[in-house]
Amino acid sequence: MAARVRAAAGGLRAAGLGHGDRVLVHARNGHAMFESMWAAWMLGAVWVPTNFRLTPGEVAYLASSSGARAHLFDGAFPEHAAAARAANPAATLQFDLEGEWEALATGPAALDRPADVDRDHPCWFFYTSGTTGRPKAAMLTHGQMEFVVTSHLCDLMPGTTEQDVSLVVAPLSHGAGIHALAQVARGAASVLLPGERLDCAEAWRLVEAHRVSNMFTVPTILTMLARDPAVDLVDHSSLRHVIYAGAPMYRADQVHALRRLGPVLVQYFGLGEVTGNITVLPPHLHSIADDPAYPIGSCGHPRTGIEIAILDAANAPLPPGETGEICVRGPAVFAGYHDNPEATAKAFAGGWFHTGDLGHLDERGFLYITGRASDMYISGGSNVYPREIEEALLLHEAVAEACVVGLPDPKWGESGVAVLVAHAGAAIDPADLLRHLDGRIARYKLPARVVVWAELPKSGYGKVAKREVIRLLSEG
Repeated sequence: MAARVRAAAGGLRAAGLGHGDRVLVHARNGHAMFESMWAAWMLGAVWVPTNFRLTPGEVAYLASSSGARAHLFDGAFPEHAAAARAANPAATLQFDLEGEWEALATGPAALDRPADVDRDHPCWFFYTSGTTGRPKAAMLTHGQMEFVVTSHLCDLMPGTTEQDVSLVVAPLSHGAGIHALAQVARGAASVLLPGERLDCAEAWRLVEAHRVSNMFTVPTILTMLARDPAVDLVDHSSLRHVIYAGAPMYRADQVHALRRLGPVLVQYFGLGEVTGNITVLPPHLHSIADDPAYPIGSCGHPRTGIEIAILDAANAPLPPGETGEICVRGPAVFAGYHDNPEATAKAFAGGWFHTGDLGHLDERGFLYITGRASDMYISGGSNVYPREIEEALLLHEAVAEACVVGLPDPKWGESGVAVLVAHAGAAIDPADLLRHLDGRIARYKLPARVVVWAELPKSGYGKVAKREVIRLLSEG
């Protein structure tokens, strides 16, 4: 693979690509996508991966806003390639990640050594998922990534060696790509799924066949894997670190996964801007029982070398137990947003990076996430945090998924609507559900309405798309 990367880098340089140029890559998981990252870095260029589930228009915006000099597209996305080319005429280099990439990776113009880069030089434009407006390109630097890889090995997968094997079940364009770097640092193998969709039975077959010891997932994927019948049909005793991040995991799903997989769960909290390096909850701090000795409901304690503060609206620190915005600082924090000084200044107000998430620290330093600041709604003058209600809803035996949003209400200003998905073969009775919530949450937090859908809309990263839920409810 190193030889292929050197050859591809040489071919790209011969085509005119150089230090500081941005390389947009839109592809499904595969060798070519992985190789393109290293080839870009050998040139001192900046890798700009996209999620392959984005629309042509969304990819076109990323191509234009990043100022990419080169476009590398999987052959399955001709419309995306055309849209990007039209939106970003500055990209003079266009490559197909199938036939053309193979020619580059086996060509004669190999680079002998990588370009010189500074620790503060950008290496990766990590695009946010765009929960508020257009996606922004977080500039990840070489020095930052060196720290992140070291921190992942220290805090998430201690003891990883060349004997380990990692299963890739999420797009390499984001968190799974960061996770893969840690495998490379220790010479561990990474196994890719054969298709672009998650096939739980196939994933478990690969775990058994390759003696997989770690994997990176998001809560929705981990829940699907843990609830699939195949989990009980294979030998998954090789697993030591099943890592989940990207969103908080509901307690009911967490307990189920622990029962199926054993004490192997590792949770971390961290945005793309901090590259997954805010907290960690290692296996020994997970518990099936609601034992107060364990930080039940917490996403963990601060990662090595990272500071966490809970700040109020005036950027003043709040004491343990009080809810405010989760803010962080340390060497895993990004360098700012590309070509967006206003967003960068806002994100770093008061000398801390503002995550946009709400939460509190307890006396022991464990962090608890309440939800996104943008998810909170005010009903009758009281702040309501949907996550607390969703947790309670998921304790009902008929509820598989839950999403609570605030909508305008003529009497209360805003009131909650609970959108639910039932377990297969189960039926949800709204009246029974409200009786279930009685005593679990305060009355002012009770949803004014309960809606049952066949499925919840999700983003390309597996998260429930709350803005889309609100839009569908408003239109319907």
